[in-house]
Amino acid sequence: MGDDNRGRVKVEASQKRVRVYLGGQLVADSLRPVLVWESPHYPTYYLPAADLRAKLEPNGNSKHSPSRGEATEYDVVVDGVTAAGAALRYLDSPLTELNDLVRLDWNSMGEWFEEDEPVYVHPRNPYSRVDILTSSRHVRVEIDGVTVADSHAPRILFETGLPARYYLPLPDVRMDLLEPSDTHTSCPYKGTAAYWTVRIGDKEYPDVVWGYRTPLPESQKVAGLACFYNEKVDIYLDGELQERPKSPFA
Repeated sequence: MGDDNRGRVKVEASQKRVRVYLGGQLVADSLRPVLVWESPHYPTYYLPAADLRAKLEPNGNSKHSPSRGEATEYDVVVDGVTAAGAALRYLDSPLTELNDLVRLDWNSMGEWFEEDEPVYVHPRNPYSRVDILTSSRHVRVEIDGVTVADSHAPRILFETGLPARYYLPLPDVRMDLLEPSDTHTSCPYKGTAAYWTVRIGDKEYPDVVWGYRTPLPESQKVAGLACFYNEKVDIYLDGELQERPKSPFA
């Protein structure tokens, strides 16, 4: 199955085994998952209807997509556990590759596995790459003229489509200005991040710093380091002020 440019939706077969669970029960087990780019940033899994182990019960609702057409909505039922409206089928889509597939809502399911490893937030994008490189470049971070971090030992994380991120050792960060936040976010490549708010005098800068205490295996090199949003602080790289990038996090 190749790319399909109709409606600017990319559709591509994956060679990974994908399993989905709800309430500890197997909902789907597929060796033929399909990646569908509903948004430009990352794909969604669509699975062959024949690979579902759960029952789909139509609930009378439908959803319309300008590119994918009209979808019938189903409740997903397995061993007495129901996820309402958690499945869609595009039975007569202009993208004919979708007609025999089922879209399970990611967040309505309990667990997703690619091969035997759990995956979080969304499927890994086969066209995204994460490189974490040890560096000796001088990184200095300012907020409103106050230096909050100064390091010659950054780990620089390069991720496709995003600005370079500078992960800094905690001893190089003004931890006296940081207060732990209740915010947590998850990433399928790095794991779950915890955040800090910076307080300078009476002024707060919420959630401008994050770190991964226990990142996923492929991102171990950023464990225990702190990273500042380039979009929200002033970063000097080897003495030169960097332009604040434009990104979804700006």
